[in-house]
Amino acid sequence: ENAFTNKYQRWCRKHGYNFSESKVHILHTEASGHIGIMPKSETIKILVKQAVAQLRASSTAHAVLKQEMQSLASQLPEYPVVMEMYGVGESFGPQLMAEIGDVRRFERKQSLVAFAGIDPMPNQSGEKNVRSNKSSKRGSPYLRKTLFNIMTVHLQRAPEPVYQFLDTKRAGGKPYYVYMMAAANKFLRRYYAKVRDYLASLDSLPPVDMDSTGLNK
Repeated sequence: ENAFTNKYQRWCRKHGYNFSESKVHILHTEASGHIGIMPKSETIKILVKQAVAQLRASSTAHAVLKQEMQSLASQLPEYPVVMEMYGVGESFGPQLMAEIGDVRRFERKQSLVAFAGIDPMPNQSGEKNVRSNKSSKRGSPYLRKTLFNIMTVHLQRAPEPVYQFLDTKRAGGKPYYVYMMAAANKFLRRYYAKVRDYLASLDSLPPVDMDSTGLNK
């Protein structure tokens, strides 16, 4: 277990994850207790080969779909600014743009937050003391899932400034889902501001002057 702890700590440092000693024993115990032993027979060999073939086919299909997602998303004007946001990446970036669409169709940041269903529901009781209000969950479940995955990256890598907001909520005793959704709310507001400003800057650019050959002057 000590050797595993050292390797796990080096792995976390290399990949930018937060090292947690409490996870080491759990991971080591779970891994040690799940070593499968199967008999060396022809039937088992056939089953293993079939499983490997299916896994390779799934990996190939996944790579093709991921490449197609990138190809379609790269045609959108907001693609460069979205892909620069921390925690987005090649999978979550196209998912965000596909679920949100043209951000200019939302008049305010609050409208986009409500569309995602991560806006807090109003607390009608003046006497009831609650730790936090639940999110409405009335918007796109796919967008919420994508945002939750992005917040998981923020939680693991501790970037600025969304992680600071998330960590403040966590330190204040908020439940896991509550502070994750609160951070997603903040991230989505930043997304709205960045993308809307970027698209506005593109609209304000003067038209490209072309000569008779179709080349820029």
